Amino acid sequence: MISVSAPGKLFVAGEYAVVEPGQPAVLVAVDRYLTVHLRESVEAGTVHSPEYGRLPLVWRRDGDGVAIDVEHHPYDYVMSVITLVERLRAERGVAPRFFDLRIDSQLDDASGRKFGLGSSAAVTVATVRALDEFYGLGLTRRQAFQLALLATVRVAPTASGGDLAASTFGGWIRYSAPDRARLRARLDDGVAVGDLLVDDEAWAGLDLRRLTPPASLRLLVGWTGSPASTERLVDQVQRRHRAGAYDQDVFLAESRDCVDALTAALDAGDDEAAAAALRSARGVIRRLGDATGLAIETDGLSTLADVAEAAGAAGKSSGAGGGDCGIVLAPDTADVGRIMQGWEAHDIRHLAISVHPDAGGVDD
Repeated sequence: MISVSAPGKLFVAGEYAVVEPGQPAVLVAVDRYLTVHLRESVEAGTVHSPEYGRLPLVWRRDGDGVAIDVEHHPYDYVMSVITLVERLRAERGVAPRFFDLRIDSQLDDASGRKFGLGSSAAVTVATVRALDEFYGLGLTRRQAFQLALLATVRVAPTASGGDLAASTFGGWIRYSAPDRARLRARLDDGVAVGDLLVDDEAWAGLDLRRLTPPASLRLLVGWTGSPASTERLVDQVQRRHRAGAYDQDVFLAESRDCVDALTAALDAGDDEAAAAALRSARGVIRRLGDATGLAIETDGLSTLADVAEAAGAAGKSSGAGGGDCGIVLAPDTADVGRIMQGWEAHDIRHLAISVHPDAGGVDD
């Protein structure tokens, strides 16, 4: 049996802007994991997860041996990975085989509610890596990320892929996305998956860079207990942009300035400047929420950050906001006990999360 784990993620800065090709964001991989177990099968394959309930998803091949015929309710990201890996396998002349997948996740609570730690990205990355090992495709880590992004944009065209980068490479990452519409169009045009993976022009705008972790800032994560839909919120912001609700050029410039300042601070080991950049990033997101009329920084997330600020730390929402998690960078001088007490008083759950260490170079 093959077992592959992938970590969850948290956005630190650059949310919403990162969906635009070439716009940067900073993310961190965290030590909560989703694991895919793969075992060879015959005649049909299954995908089983507690999210499906008692019945597994069953899949078969159609007559040409490549397409997937799905029965029951599909787990879209997993099936998208299987579909693309089947195409790549066929391109390379690798014989088809059936397999069963079982998915176990630490990225939600005991009741199944998600923490907003990137479960869709983690299952996509882990499935790619498991199938790479199963079929002996020999993908580099970067190619595994690329294949995971191609699978993702078939399901969620606006997804930036930043969460996939964090889950693939670990540690602190600065990330900019390629033009996903262009990638999806090439897939739809029938371009071979293997050719697309090595087509530098198709991946223009993709930038992956490791960042130095802050030396004396402690990462704290709080969960507000209100799950949010990233795809829905991103779509709503984009609709507001098309309606002229805010100046996107100004927003993108402000977001880039914050990410650049955070990157420079981390490179220089200046933790005070890193905390200041996080505060600036919070301001950018709050102004976006005000301009669009969307509750990106909810009351719970506002309280989470304000409690941290009062205790001498810097905090903000993480990711699309609207609920889920907020993050805090706390210096040694911050009163962490006061933060914990303040969060508990407002029903904000502290998640005992640390950074998942980096795993190899971004070009490996």
